[in-house]
Amino acid sequence: MKFSDLKYLVAYIIPITGFMAVFLNGYWSWSTVIFAFCIIPITEFFVFRSTENLSESEEIDRLSNSFFDLLLYVNLPLIYGLIACYFITISNGQFEIYELIGMTLSVGIVLGAGINVAHELGHKKGKLEQLIAKLILLPNLYMHFIIEHNRGHHVHIATPEDPATSRKGEMIYTFWLRSSIFSYISAWKLEAKRLKKENKSIVSLSNEMIVFQLIQISYLALILAFFGMTVMLFSIAIAIVGFLLLETINYIEHYGLVRSKLPNGRYERVDMRHSWNSNHEIGRIVLYELTRHSDHHFKANRKYQVLRHHDESPQLPLGYPGSMLMSFLPPLWFYVMNRKLKEIN
Repeated sequence: MKFSDLKYLVAYIIPITGFMAVFLNGYWSWSTVIFAFCIIPITEFFVFRSTENLSESEEIDRLSNSFFDLLLYVNLPLIYGLIACYFITISNGQFEIYELIGMTLSVGIVLGAGINVAHELGHKKGKLEQLIAKLILLPNLYMHFIIEHNRGHHVHIATPEDPATSRKGEMIYTFWLRSSIFSYISAWKLEAKRLKKENKSIVSLSNEMIVFQLIQISYLALILAFFGMTVMLFSIAIAIVGFLLLETINYIEHYGLVRSKLPNGRYERVDMRHSWNSNHEIGRIVLYELTRHSDHHFKANRKYQVLRHHDESPQLPLGYPGSMLMSFLPPLWFYVMNRKLKEIN
């Protein structure tokens, strides 16, 4: 392992700022919000973008190093530790409205960043990786993501059949509703299809969607029992922030990109042209290389530490955090991104 590989430790600044928000209170309650959506976008204006890919020997070295897997696993205790501290703090303290909003947004952003970790682990076949992925998705109340993303999004990306692909001219706010609702429905359909193929009953504990609902309801019930109704409502609030952060990333990843339909009725194969990418270094690190998204869709089981840049991949004008901010202003987003779409079509 090279010393430069330690750069991925920077990703832990996200959960660290979450703890700062919970423990320091006051204006510090907004720590994660400020770091993720002020400091990172500003810093990325001054940090170089790297299109460099690893050599074959470097890839082999990284793939054989458990350090990169451990970096992901550590997110699990960090996330649950933060949630516990947040619940205890909320239940025991008296806070100003701005502090509660700041803490809730900060913890929610940490949960949303955790979904990215769950996304990476959810593509692995190992039981440990699958378990950690599902446990990270639990406090986001988004456990169905592991079904819909792997079996739905990766099949239907950049087509009208994919709820997680944003369409040209679609505002992020309407996309949030469409993607979150229809992704959930899609997960039920995909699980029913799997069970039917395996000759198993849809209404049974073989149905992961039923199991996920029971687990999530039990999670909320435990919070209600130990901390009361107010904290349970805050647990739902941080979950909403978390999965809306995910949906915001979905929005910018495939905005306006479309796969052509072939004469046989099928869509062309997914290639490097069907995801927006960013080589901005800070965003790449804190999101575990998610911003090299085309390569992820080209080979979904390729680990984050060896994802590659491809010259034919469309590039966002800003890094992922900056692009997310820009998407919150639809007129500005459409002005910039619709021009980018014209350039690549």
